[in-house]
Amino acid sequence: MIQTDLIHRKIMMENSWELLINSVKKLHEGNHVLQNFCPFPNDLIVQKVEPFHIEAGNLIKHEKNLNTEKYQDLCDKIIERGQYAHWRQTYKGTAVSSHFLSHFGCYCLIGVGGPYNSNSMRAWIVYMPSKLYYPWHQHPAEELYFCLAGEAIFRADGKDDIILCEGGVSEHNSNQPHAMQTDEKPVLAYVIWRNGFDVLPELTHHDAT
Repeated sequence: MIQTDLIHRKIMMENSWELLINSVKKLHEGNHVLQNFCPFPNDLIVQKVEPFHIEAGNLIKHEKNLNTEKYQDLCDKIIERGQYAHWRQTYKGTAVSSHFLSHFGCYCLIGVGGPYNSNSMRAWIVYMPSKLYYPWHQHPAEELYFCLAGEAIFRADGKDDIILCEGGVSEHNSNQPHAMQTDEKPVLAYVIWRNGFDVLPELTHHDAT
């Protein structure tokens, strides 16, 4: 009986990730900016997720200010899966504070640590509560942020600052330094990479807090 329950839970877990990735695929393929940046992959491979929880997982679960008119169903699925995701700590061991490490929320959908993998694209969910600063950083991969809910200030070297809200996008070239900050509102974003998958982000300036 115990073995049967474990198998049932595993099947339910896999189906829940499938529901989320199907919703993400619908968003991606239905948006010409996302699709032109990098077509949604057709080579997805299912992989096991080893959950790893941080404070951001609690914060997003109880977040009241992720307002969205178009993407509520997707946001609900993202938040629900956040309780079973492997939340990343990419900047552990760097100059960032313990507060940033615990409050900056990022879990993978397609790639290392996520429920799926692909040879053509990486995808993450990024959540930042209000009043959080994500320091200047860069990476070889080309990147696109798609804002699902809330808002944040996006900064990129050589560009004017922009405020992204629901449906807004910010594209970053290979090794282009960029940063972001939330003010009174939190932000939830779908983030994709093309090319240069094997190199992690690194801090660009000495402004980590």
